[in-house]
Amino acid sequence: MRLNLNPRQTLGIGFLALIALYALFQARYIILGPEVSLISPTDGFVSTTSLITISGTARNTTFTSLDDRPIFLDESGHFSETLLAPEGISTIIVKARDRFGRETEKTLRIVVNE
Repeated sequence: MRLNLNPRQTLGIGFLALIALYALFQARYIILGPEVSLISPTDGFVSTTSLITISGTARNTTFTSLDDRPIFLDESGHFSETLLAPEGISTIIVKARDRFGRETEKTLRIVVNE
């Protein structure tokens, strides 16, 4: 079976295909869900001071927290929070949730040796 399409129909179908591809491209962040990446410190970091600055980025989120405490992002999705860690091993959890309720989290373990 052969389709007999004139150039105008072919152009219309191509245009609709481009619109569909562009819509999928723009929806990729909604489809993928929230993302969190920690910049510093790295997992397993050993510190000689108990004052620790945690920085990273979060994308596609409506709520971001550090150990269940809300943190705020700048316009480009970066955050930087300073906390006082006890001596020994500490586990820090950064969570992000999008508007559809999907969550992701990153766990960071640090050691404080004063």
